[in-house]
Amino acid sequence: MNDIPSYSLKQLAEQFSLEWRGDPEVQLSGIAPIEKAEAHHISFLENSRYQKYLSETRAGVVVLPRVLAEECRTNCLITDTPYLTYAKIAGLFLSRDLPSVGIHPTAIVDPSAHISSSVALGPYVVIGPNVHLDDHVIIGAGSYIGAGTHIAEKTCLWPHVSVYHDTEIGCSCEIKSGAVLGGDGFGFAPTPSGWHKIPQLGRVIIGDRVSIGANTTIDRGSTQDTVIATGVIIDNQVQIAHNVSIGENTAIAGCVGIAGSTHIGKNCQIGGGAGIGGHLVITDNVAIAAMSGITKSIREPGQYIGRGGMGVDTLKTWLKLAAKLRGIDKILARIKKLEE
Repeated sequence: MNDIPSYSLKQLAEQFSLEWRGDPEVQLSGIAPIEKAEAHHISFLENSRYQKYLSETRAGVVVLPRVLAEECRTNCLITDTPYLTYAKIAGLFLSRDLPSVGIHPTAIVDPSAHISSSVALGPYVVIGPNVHLDDHVIIGAGSYIGAGTHIAEKTCLWPHVSVYHDTEIGCSCEIKSGAVLGGDGFGFAPTPSGWHKIPQLGRVIIGDRVSIGANTTIDRGSTQDTVIATGVIIDNQVQIAHNVSIGENTAIAGCVGIAGSTHIGKNCQIGGGAGIGGHLVITDNVAIAAMSGITKSIREPGQYIGRGGMGVDTLKTWLKLAAKLRGIDKILARIKKLEE
């Protein structure tokens, strides 16, 4: 087991350029919620719902905004962005069960593959012909990398990731276990005797700093590439169909399904369980509510929701309509009384 790292309040303040109050030498060796933290823990406070715990927390250090600093009875780090600062500090305590630099004896590497000397390949990894793995790439146990694939520097694949042939993956990406990149899209032509499979001739192109969750599938294009731009974050169990393109820094929550040939713009947020139809255009800066069904293009930025039988509309309009629907029984009763 790795030794647990420990940092003083002063060390953290200096490393992240933060103002601090309290004992500069107090030692911190973990992260915990403010209501459960002990003397060796770092916690954070940003959501007002947890402010009630500030006066009684046992945390060694609390990361909080300046307006709450006077209420804090323990050591604190002061920042305008408590959640982001906490995320950066938490990275100091991250432990990852991934292979170290080198090629495990059980890995199968095609002689034509180009493997940097700083790459780490875990047990039973399979690397196909003409694969390029750049500096500091990590491939977890049991993963498969198909022929002609290129993975750029500092990208990490956790165990049991499958990457089909001719896939391009940018630098500093993280791909979680069970993800499948580059499988065939769902393309079949009807015939009198059944379905005829349509060859999927495109690729999957992944930009830099993309995060792809566990058991997510991204299909290769049919006649053009499926493209996931730089900075996109994708949760677990998401299905992205062939020819889809997703713009920079868009966030997609779990169990979303995106049908083929749909374009999603930059800086969008798609709530969990949403379904987006095929051949649509979702412009930049659109937020889609969880469990929405999107059946038409969205051409203006804003918040949207789609519900069965009610179509797609702005969240503001839908909430007004929902409020009216809640009172429909009273309205009907008044109408019946007037008729009588």
